[in-house]
Amino acid sequence: MDPAAQETIRSLPLWNGQPEIAVLKGGITNTNYKVVDGSRAYVVRLGDDVPVHQISRQNEVSASRAAHAAGVSPAVIHHQPGVLVLDYVAARTLDPEDVRSEAYLERIVRLVRRCHRETGRYYRGPAMIFWAFHIIEDYAATLAGAGSPHAARLEELLAMSRLLEASAGPYDIVFGHNDLLASNFLDDGERLWLIDWDYAGYNTPLFDLGGLASNNDLTEGQEKWLLETYFEQPLTDDLWVRYQAMKCASLLRETLWSMVSELHSTIDFDYAAYSMDNLDRFFRAFAFFKKTKP
Repeated sequence: MDPAAQETIRSLPLWNGQPEIAVLKGGITNTNYKVVDGSRAYVVRLGDDVPVHQISRQNEVSASRAAHAAGVSPAVIHHQPGVLVLDYVAARTLDPEDVRSEAYLERIVRLVRRCHRETGRYYRGPAMIFWAFHIIEDYAATLAGAGSPHAARLEELLAMSRLLEASAGPYDIVFGHNDLLASNFLDDGERLWLIDWDYAGYNTPLFDLGGLASNNDLTEGQEKWLLETYFEQPLTDDLWVRYQAMKCASLLRETLWSMVSELHSTIDFDYAAYSMDNLDRFFRAFAFFKKTKP
């Protein structure tokens, strides 16, 4: 364990004794720890603002509080610059196979819809806009300015992004989670929880739905079921095209996020391999999108 992280955690004004600290695996924009103090357990997330990824920890705190008030996420116990302490939920982290299962997918759709409809009602203070196409443009400028080895691809990728943006409207706006990886869903045996609000902000619901599908390899049939279940109406050709455009945008944003992380992150993670995997998936999704577009 990082001695500085351990010292930071032990110095928090929360503990009744000497807390037990253990590393939680999985964080790729911050570091996470389980802390047991007496009979109670907590999650401590350490991470400062990450301007290159447009991450504001104040936004994360506000979104986490709103999500808890909406009944979809654990409670915020404490925060200070660089530190967020949450109630620990004894639960199993889902994997993509879980998400693809019929039983889980139906529960997840209900949870995501609740997030979209209710979390924003409880958000207090200035709220973020998470607009994938702006983020893609910003990432491309960062990569070009830093002389990234991926710079030669940027002109083509930006042209594709602009086509997607023109194809994905008109846009509905909801308060989105914007990072629906399987690992951000927890099952405590009675209910599901949605965690990690680093990228939360107002967005089209199609971004979360497309990200959910692409992150967890849903089949085409499952994607159509997802849209009809979420919107509670038959799927139209127009919605299918708009959805495919936003699904592509979610994959391209994730690709460029990883390319930027190759340059800036100090977390032990194979970003280069992750970049190439997501780039390949983006190209395949874009080819499918072009077939669906009139």
